[in-house]
This record gives sequence, structure tokens and C-alpha cells, in this order.
Amino acid sequence: MSEQIETVLHEKRSFPPPPAFAEAAYLSQERLADLRRAAAADPDAFWRAQAAHIDWLRPFDRVLDWEAPFAKWFVGGKLNAAANCVDRHLTGPRANKAALIFEGEPGDVRVVTYLQLASEVNRAANALKGLGVRKGDRVAIYMPLIPEAVYAMLACARIGAVHSVVFGGFSAEALKDRINDAGAKVVITADGGWRKGKVVALKDNVDEALKMAEGVESVVVVRRTNQDVRWQSGRDHWWRDLRAGASRRCDPEPMDSEDTLFTLYTSGTTGKPKGVLHTTGGYLVWANRTSQWVFDLRDEDVYWCTADIGWVTGHTYTVYGPLSLGATVVIYEGGPMTPQPDRFWRVVEKHEVSVFYTAPTAIRAFMAEGTKWPAARDLSSLRLLGTVGEPINPEAWMWYHENIGGARCPIVDTWWQTETGGILITPLPGATTTKPGSATLPLPGVDAAVVDREGREVPPGAGGFLVIRRPWPAMLRTVWGDPDRYARQYWSDIEGVYFTGDGARRDEDGYFWIMGRIDDVVNVAGHRLGTMEIESALVSHPAVAEAAVVARPDAIKGSALVAFVTVDRSLEPSKELSEALRKHVQDEIGSIARPEEIRFTQALPKTRSGKIMRRLLRELATSGQVKGDTTTLEDLSVLERLRQHEED
Repeated sequence: MSEQIETVLHEKRSFPPPPAFAEAAYLSQERLADLRRAAAADPDAFWRAQAAHIDWLRPFDRVLDWEAPFAKWFVGGKLNAAANCVDRHLTGPRANKAALIFEGEPGDVRVVTYLQLASEVNRAANALKGLGVRKGDRVAIYMPLIPEAVYAMLACARIGAVHSVVFGGFSAEALKDRINDAGAKVVITADGGWRKGKVVALKDNVDEALKMAEGVESVVVVRRTNQDVRWQSGRDHWWRDLRAGASRRCDPEPMDSEDTLFTLYTSGTTGKPKGVLHTTGGYLVWANRTSQWVFDLRDEDVYWCTADIGWVTGHTYTVYGPLSLGATVVIYEGGPMTPQPDRFWRVVEKHEVSVFYTAPTAIRAFMAEGTKWPAARDLSSLRLLGTVGEPINPEAWMWYHENIGGARCPIVDTWWQTETGGILITPLPGATTTKPGSATLPLPGVDAAVVDREGREVPPGAGGFLVIRRPWPAMLRTVWGDPDRYARQYWSDIEGVYFTGDGARRDEDGYFWIMGRIDDVVNVAGHRLGTMEIESALVSHPAVAEAAVVARPDAIKGSALVAFVTVDRSLEPSKELSEALRKHVQDEIGSIARPEEIRFTQALPKTRSGKIMRRLLRELATSGQVKGDTTTLEDLSVLERLRQHEED
């Protein structure tokens, strides 16, 4: 790692919380200041107070045991995550409140109350027990985003089984690797799922994976698409048959605070899959508190996080966080552009969504389609917007603010990771003045800093390495089966702190600006530049919908910048436009950041969680071919079109 990353992006616009929103917000500026003071003055007392917001079967003895880099939170306490998401809501008016509003891609809708959710989770839990699943056993969940997927997660949590959710778009090969690494005993899947107008053959993928995987005793299949599937008698079971014979009562298993709740495999590049391990107590406390603070959730809200449960965002902010608060949660099965580019806005209008949380990549895709689609829908129910997944460039932030939020909704631009378990840096909607593109400030109790490689804080405006200096409740505890890898990967680069892998800077107000992965920092003529800032400059041109910048070797500069660009659907790529974009970057941030080459493309290669796979673009820009792992790529045809363009 080099000493410093240069920053070239300068954003001056700011937006204070709307007065009406601030007046009614869960966290006011005064209350937020009180929380920050409390966290700094007595961390143990602060975290003890936050832990009181969930139900404990046995009180904990100590808040934190810390032997770097290993932490134990709420030591000695016992609880059950499923009971906190379901049972606690059954004795009052929330029992008959909608817990889930499901919309399938074909348009089918189901509404599940908390009372019904309890019945389904208990039946599923007893069905798993009937298959021999016990506390500590691992269960792989490979499903479309349907209610049964949520039931499966909570059923595992209820009986103390460890769930390992694998996104339903992953290949049989990727599924096999994750089943083997987790040592899964049972796989829960569906015959198929709907995605972008097509059926994804999930059961077929499971069958292929299990030809190469060991240890799986049972496969449970939800009937979703009614397609024919292969069947192995004795191993395969229909969900509906198991459900029919299962009791609606299942007492929750008392779980130690440090018992494993789930493992989740990050969308890696090459090598062995990396199973991030999260435990029960600290994770649930942080999921609950951040859902309340950041999304300002109220009983009357209809909340929609668009992430699939195959990603940590779906775990924390579709399932465990909002359900522990008794929220009404929308889940949608399919693609955002199916059957046309207004599908998200139709869902918002139809179900009167009030809090909406999505990814910058989705926002930029909507930008490319123009404003006519959101303009045709009634989005007046929205009161709060959020972004997650990667840094949002200022122009996408402004488009979101104006065209989706009607310039009236605060935007919470959240920074966190699979490893952090929950949001760590974000605006609070009723208390924080926002700046387009900035994640603003750490949450109370979170000690984040931007440092050089020796761990010294860099001055305001200078780029450095984003670290967390104190443990937090939702932090990963280890890498499944590989504690040495955990210590080496997260705690060895900068001594004594958790290194996030991201570059960042802080401005004169102390706000954090995430500059992207350190792996994506490029060295041009001796200057280290974060590609996110160059991409933001490109997207600020009215012709550009999305951009990804990578470096290829250059004999003179060391590296030359190559920009892969998608343009507005109404425009045609041309040499003139290419030159205009290069000049635009030079005008915006200087000649040092001027791309050597602009490559136009209809789409960028992305993971199934929506992150641009810059690694693949670097390979294309450097050698014209891709040899690395592509199992997490959502659309292989994008890569093939880029290859053909290279050959042309």
C-alpha cells in the first residue's frame, strides 16, 4: 500500500434535513449528540443500553471481551433471533399487521401477517427437525426471493441451525463450493424462480451441485414455477408436504450470544470461498438499532429494501433488522426492468412504499432509461430514500433526489460491508446535513478513521485507508473454518485496527467520502487516484449513464486509464463523443485523470448484487481476455459482447 491516495473530486452542494421530517424523526440532532457523547464517555454502558432494545432469555454478564482480533459481545447472554423477529410482536396489535408484502415477478401478491409468519416459521422449523437438523447444523438456502425464503432463514434461527444463504442466481459450481465449505446437511431450494422474464432452474442447479458436494442428506423443494424437476427418492422432499405434517408450535432454542447465526460467502474472485461468520447477540442488537436510527422506521411505514436475501443487505435490512422492529417489509422476486423500466416505481405506487433502499448501480441503470418512467408513477408515498452497495456518485445522488424523492426526501447514503454486519457510516435522516456522494459520519459507538499505512490519521482532504479502530457488536467473528485467514486478511495490513479494504478521505466537516476499493486505486504518472472519482466525473456528463475506469500498463506513465462507458439510450457512441468525454474529465478534475481510451458498451459486467466487476475489465483492458473466476457474474453475455468489441 502506498502512503497516500490523491483526491480529485470536489462536491460543494449540501442538503439539511427537511424541517418537517426532522421535527418528527426518531433521532433529532440533540438526541444524536447525546448518543455520541454517551458512546465516547462509557462504551460499556452505551452498548448495554442499546442491547436493551431486544429480548434476552438470559441477561448477559459482560458487554465485551476483546482479545484482538477476536471479540465476544454480550457475554453469557442467551436469546433467539427468530423470537425477536416474530414472537415479540404476537401479543399486541402487530399480530395482525402485515409483516411481509410479497410481489412476484409475474405479478402475484401475497400478504403475510406476523401471526401467519409465526405459524409458517414454526412449521418450517419442525419440518427441519423432522429431517434431523439440530442446533449447530448448517443449512444451505438457495431460493428465489419469496416468503418461503424468509421462513427458511427464521426457521433455522429458531432451532439454532446455521443458515448459509446462496443467491439464487449463482451457478451449480458456485453453489457446490459453498455447500462443501459450510458442510451443509440440508439444502432448501425451489423448482425455479422468476428473473428478468425467465425461469431460473434452481432445482436443476442443486442436482448438479450435489453430484460434486458431500454430506447433504436432504433437499427441500418449494413449488414456485411448476416446472418438472428430477427427483431423488428419500433425499428430496416437497416443502408443502413437510409443512402439512408439521406442528405450528416450536419453542425457540436458547442461543448463546456468541453462537453462530449464519455464514455468508462473499462474492469472491478466485480461490477458496470466504465464509463470513456472524453470531447472534451482537449482530441482532446492531441490526435492530441501525434499522431504527437510519431508516426512522415507524409502525405505519411500508419499507422496501430491494436486496435479495442472498446478500448481507437482505439479511440485515430485509429480515433481521426491520422484522425485529415489527415493520411491514416488501419483498420482490424479479428484475427491476421487467417487464419494463418502471417496475420498481410500479411496486412503490402499488404498495405505497414509504422507505426505499436500493443500490447506486440500479439508480444509474434507471438514469439511462430517462425520467419518463418514474414521472408516470405516483411516488408521493415515499418519505425516505437510501443507497447501499458501493459509493454513489453525486450526479446519480441528485437524479435520485429529484426524480424519485421529489426533492423532499432525505437520502441515507450508507457505507458498510458483509464483514461489518450492518451500517457503520451514514447520515441520520432527521439529524444530518447530507452532501451528494458522501456517507457523512460514523454512527454512535463506531470509531472510523482515514489513516496512512502506519496507522496515522491523514489531514482533511487527503486520501488514505479507511479503518475501524474499536470493535463493534455486528463485526464478523472469523472466517468459517479459517481463523488465520480472518486475522491475516482484516487485521494485519495496518497494525491494531480493522482495515476495510477501502480508500477514503474526510473533508473539512469531518465527513467521509469513500473512494472505492484500494484494489481499484490506479497509479498514473506517479499519482495514485481512486477510480470512483474519475467515474463520477464521467457520469456528470449528460450523455453518460454509467462508467467504470480501470488501468492498463503503459510504458511511459506506468498506467493508462481506460474508461468503459454506457451512454443514454437516445445517443449513439462516436469518436466525437469519446473526445468530448475525455475533455470533460480533464475540465472537471484535471489532465492527470483524462482517460487514455473510452470504450463504449451497452452494459457493464456486474455481480448479482449489482457491483461492477472491475477485475474483469482490467483483464480485458490489459490482455483482451478474461481468465479469472466468473461464477458471480450476473450476465455472461455482457462479457462476451465486450470480448467481441475487443476483437473488432
